[in-house]
This record gives sequence, structure tokens and C-alpha cells, in this order.
Amino acid sequence: MAAQSDETRDRVRALVREVLESVPVEDDAPSPDRPPEHVVVNSLKEKSEREYDRDESSKSLITEDDLRGLESGSRVRVSERVKFTPLASDIVKEKGIVLVQKKSRAEGLKVRSVGIGADHGGYPLKEQLKTFLEQLGLQVRDFGTNSTDAVDYPDFAHAVANSVAAKHVDVGVVIDGAGIGSAMAANKVGGARAAACYSVALARNSREHNGANVLTLGSGQNSFDEVKEIVRAFITTELTEERHKRRVTKIDAIEKDYQR
Repeated sequence: MAAQSDETRDRVRALVREVLESVPVEDDAPSPDRPPEHVVVNSLKEKSEREYDRDESSKSLITEDDLRGLESGSRVRVSERVKFTPLASDIVKEKGIVLVQKKSRAEGLKVRSVGIGADHGGYPLKEQLKTFLEQLGLQVRDFGTNSTDAVDYPDFAHAVANSVAAKHVDVGVVIDGAGIGSAMAANKVGGARAAACYSVALARNSREHNGANVLTLGSGQNSFDEVKEIVRAFITTELTEERHKRRVTKIDAIEKDYQR
């Protein structure tokens, strides 16, 4: 019986060895045509790409409770004028917490007020744009129109340009079907320099090189997202270089010659 039992164990061991030998063994070192694989844990990747670990930017006062559970070196987003309780300040120092300041919506703005107008074709875009400008913290003066009923674009271009020239507002925006007619009408007003712009580059150039103070837009020329970026470029750029100022002075001089 003992001999039979030993024989059975030997057969089982031989079978196990055979099975193990049939399993392919993967080399630890990568081959030249197969680079090593890198496994990225999604949660860690997402954390490293985030600008901050916790958002407390809606609060004007940060307490120790707001910082509870944060690890050393964590990043916390806070508002511009935030204050901390003494204990919260101690936690920030002890844990080396990095404070990420929330950027103001008005950051980079070169103007404080905008006059806006449109004809019936530009009315829907004007309403969208007005909300966008107000969200940036700008004072917006609306010169109409107030519906999609047919009206004449020169009336609204004149009203906006006149307000800019009189310095009642810093800049103006006028919208019609193409933006060209409104630019022509606005440029008849002394002191107004209107530019029809269909791109961010043109809007920036019109301000930086030509001192434009009225932007005209075509309601059918750009998407609303594009219009927002065009307007943003216009209101965050200004005329600064002397060579450009000198040339704009020549434009004003020509205008004055024909006003005599």
C-alpha cells in the first residue's frame, strides 16, 4: 500500500511539473519591440491635473472646519479678499496648504462701461451679449432696439457712437447683419472710431493699433462663442505704443479738417 501511495504522489508531482512547464514565462526586462507598460491610476492622474484640491472661493471667511481633512501641501481655491480665522491660519502654515486665488472675471479689462445697440437682425445677439458683459462686471447702457421689428441700423449706430464720443461710456458695440453699415454710420460721429471685426486678431489690432472705441459686429458672421472672444479681445486691449498713438492722432486731424 505504501509503495502504491508513493507511486501516486510521484505521478501527481510529474503532472504538476508538466503543467507548470507549459505556462509561458514573461521576462521581467522589456524587449526592444515592446516597451514597458505604465499603469496610471485615474484618480491620481485627475488629482495631479487639477488646479486645486478643494474650492472654498464662495466664502469670505475661512474657518478651521473648512480646512478639515486636507492633507499637507493641499491646494485650496479662495476668493480675492478672503479672511481666515486665527486657527485656520495656523492650519494653513502647519500643513503648508497652498492658496490658489480665484481669478476675477474683470481681470484684464481696460474699460468699465459699454454702450450697446443693434437693429432688428442683431437684437437676439445683443441680448445675449448684454448678459455676457454684465457678468464681467461692466456697466452696460442699452440703446436698443428692443424687438425683432424692422428698424434702421444707422439710428442705433449713431446713438452708441455719440455716447462714446461724449464719454458717457468707454466703448461701444453695435450689431447689424454684417457690421459694415453700422461702422460707416458710427464713423460719421466726431470722436468715434468704429471697426467692423470678425475675428479676435482684428478686434485686438483695431484697439492696439487704431484706437478703435466702437466695435461693430455682424449677427450672421460669427457664432456666439466667437463673438464673446472677439468682444473680450476688444475690451482687454488698449492703445499704448507711441507710434500707434501718433498715427491715430493723424486720423483725428483728418477728421477735424473736414469739420471746419
